[in-house]
Amino acid sequence: MSLLDKVVAAVTPPEGAEKRRAARQKAWAAAGQNDWLAQILGHHEQIEGLFSAVRAAQEATTRQEALRELAVVLTGHANAEEAVIYPALVHFHHKIHGMAGYTEQAGAKANMGELEYLDPMSSDFLDKLEHIRGAVAHHMYEEESDRFLDLKQISPADQARLTARYMEEFHRYVNAGEESELEFGTARPNAVEGDTLTPGGVR
Repeated sequence: MSLLDKVVAAVTPPEGAEKRRAARQKAWAAAGQNDWLAQILGHHEQIEGLFSAVRAAQEATTRQEALRELAVVLTGHANAEEAVIYPALVHFHHKIHGMAGYTEQAGAKANMGELEYLDPMSSDFLDKLEHIRGAVAHHMYEEESDRFLDLKQISPADQARLTARYMEEFHRYVNAGEESELEFGTARPNAVEGDTLTPGGVR
């Protein structure tokens, strides 16, 4: 772990699994039927599972494949938030929350890129992976505990626009060139209009 990673880790609040679980449940309770928040929560749960899959892989090839899948979903999710949700936070008078999201996700993207330079079976790789996982978990907690709940107060028309635009931006990256057909499980974070996202617990 680099000096920068250690500094970031040292100032990241260790909210713990129980607080994250409570925030997730509160956010699911606020989410609508397959609305933008439900899509985001589905992606959050999928990302948690993909981090676990990378760590659990026992061979270099399997771990690299799992890492690529994680990178696709994580980047698609981040791009959609950056293109749609964070600008909405800024527009609807929550600029601090919106700008914090950009900063945190830029750090996660940079760190994910560094993983490609490391031996996937090395302790350095696992240390870096755990640092990213912890930072992403905290980022999700911040979004689910209050940042995104602020946007549930805007008009139904604006809610509908966020839902359509978030889905559009996510698919723009994940399905680009139809190069990746990912299985998202029962939560279906890539659900199309009319599908249902089923709330789930923290993995």
